[in-house]
Amino acid sequence: MAKKKLIYVSVGFLIMAAVFLPGFSKLQQLKEENRNLEKRIEALTKTNEELAEEKEKLENDPSYVEKIAREKLGMARKDEIILK
Repeated sequence: MAKKKLIYVSVGFLIMAAVFLPGFSKLQQLKEENRNLEKRIEALTKTNEELAEEKEKLENDPSYVEKIAREKLGMARKDEIILK
C-alpha cells in the first residue's frame, strides 16, 4: 500500500514537472530578453538625448557650426590657408 502511494506521488510529481518546467524555462528566457531590451532602451535614450543636444547646437550656435565645418569638412574662411 505504501509503495503504491509512493508511486502515485512520484508519477504525480513527474507529470507536474513535465507541465511546469517548460513554462518556467520560457519565463526565465523572457526575463533575460526583457533585461537586454531595457539596457538597449537606456542606450538608445542616451544616444537620442546626445543627438538632440547636437541638433540644438547646430540650429542655434553659429560658432559650433563653424567649428564643425572646419573640423569635419575642412572648410576655411576667405584668405585662410589650411595646414595638415
